[in-house]
Amino acid sequence: MAGAENCGEKFHIVKIELDERSLAPATADIEHERKVAIYDLLEENYFRPVSVEGGPFELYLSNVERRLVFDVRREGGEALGQIHLSMTPFRKIIKDYFMLCESYYDAIRNAAPAQIETIDMARRAMHNEGAEILTDRLKDKIEVDDNTGRRLFTLICSFHMR
Repeated sequence: MAGAENCGEKFHIVKIELDERSLAPATADIEHERKVAIYDLLEENYFRPVSVEGGPFELYLSNVERRLVFDVRREGGEALGQIHLSMTPFRKIIKDYFMLCESYYDAIRNAAPAQIETIDMARRAMHNEGAEILTDRLKDKIEVDDNTGRRLFTLICSFHMR
């Protein structure tokens, strides 16, 4: 994990929880997607809150009054602070991403492999765009690598998945 060490202290998330009250009702498939995203994130991530001397960290995500709340704690629960981000910049990208996901799953059942691949490429590009928006909005507050940004964007989407 390049860049994840500084003076022997690792900057990464060791625990992540999503506020159950913030989550949209989930099907078994959506719940599986959430669990996979959390598992992947915990397996490999780079997460460095600005002005914090070291980790590892616990992250509690919630969606409160149309604001995404990153409640950051040191491992063991010591509160380090909360970061609130407006969900407005994410609304269109999440909506478009979900439309592409639906098209992708429909294509898997009915379309030729070339069509499936084209839709999947568009879906991945949209996901990357959402992750870039998140990473950019966090940059003065929390430094994350590209993969961590992607996985966090997946979790943000999970607040809206139905």
